[in-house]
Amino acid sequence: MEKPGDGDKLTVPLLEPKPATRKHQEDDAEQEEEEVASVRRRLVEENKKLWVVAGPSICARFSSFGVTVISQAFIGHIGATELAAYALVSTVLMRFSNGILGNHTVSELWYNTILVLLTGYMKNAEVALDALSICLNINGWEMMISIGFLSAIGVRVANELGAGSARRAKFAIFNVVTTSFLIGFALFVLFLFFRGRLAYIFTENKAVANEVADLTPLLAFSILLNSVQPVLSGVAIGSGWQSVVAYVNITSYYLIGIPLGAILGYVLGFQAKGIWIGMLLGTLVQTLVLLFITLRTDWKKQVEITRERLNRWYMDENGRSRNSIGNP
Repeated sequence: MEKPGDGDKLTVPLLEPKPATRKHQEDDAEQEEEEVASVRRRLVEENKKLWVVAGPSICARFSSFGVTVISQAFIGHIGATELAAYALVSTVLMRFSNGILGNHTVSELWYNTILVLLTGYMKNAEVALDALSICLNINGWEMMISIGFLSAIGVRVANELGAGSARRAKFAIFNVVTTSFLIGFALFVLFLFFRGRLAYIFTENKAVANEVADLTPLLAFSILLNSVQPVLSGVAIGSGWQSVVAYVNITSYYLIGIPLGAILGYVLGFQAKGIWIGMLLGTLVQTLVLLFITLRTDWKKQVEITRERLNRWYMDENGRSRNSIGNP
C-alpha cells in the first residue's frame, strides 16, 4: 500500500534548475576577464615580435624612397617639363635597378615602369606623365610601409610554422593584416580629404594639379589595396609558396592589368585614368587570389610540410642527415 505523499515524490523532476548564485556570477565574470586579458597579452607579445622586424624595415625603406618623393617635389616647382623628365628617370631607371636588386618586388616595380612608358605616348603626354608620376611615387612611398610588414610577416609565419604552432601562425597573420589595413584605411581617408590640395606640394601647374585631383580617388583605393596585398604576399613567402606568388603576380599584372590599362587608356580614351584603372584591377585580382589562398589553407598541414622540410637538414649524433639514414 502506498503511503500518503508517495505519488507526489514520483512526480518530482530529477534535475531542477538552480538559480545562479552570486558566487557563480563572480566566477563567470572572472573567467571572461581572464580571457580578455589573455587576448590582450597575446596581442602585446605579437606586436612586439612584429615591430622588431617591421619597424627598422619600414624606417629604412620609407626614408630611402622619401628622397625620391622630396626630390620630385622640388623639381616640380621648376617646371612641368622638368617634372616629366624626372618622372621618366626616377620611375624607369631607378625602379628598374631596384627591381633587379629586390627580386621579390620586381614584378610590381617593373609593372609601374611599363605603365609610365605607356602614358608617355598619350595626347598631352607631359601633363599625363607629371600627374601619373606624382601619384605613383606617393603610392610607392606608402607601399614601403606594407613592404616592411611583408618582411615581418614572412619571418613570423616561417618561425611559427617551424615551431609547430598553426594557431600562432594564424594569429600572427590576422594581427599584421589588420594593422596594415588600418594604416592603409587612415591614409585612404586622408588622401580623399586632401584631394584638391595634394598636387600643389609637387607642382604649381594647374593642369597637372587638376589631373592629379582626378586620379586621387584611384590613388586612395590603390593605397587601400596595397595595405593588404604585400602582406598576403609575405604570408605566402613565409609559407614557402614563392612560385605561387610569382605566377599570381605575372598573371594579374601582365596578363590582366597592363592589357586592361592599354584598352581603357588608348582604345576607350580614358587616358591616364584608364591606365591607372587597369593597374588597380590587376592589383585587385592579385589581392583576391592571395586572400582566397590564405583563407583556404590548412595551417596544420603546413606545419607538417614545414617539419618535413626541416628534417631534410636534420643531423643525428653521428653527423648523418636524416634523409641518408637507411640508404646504402
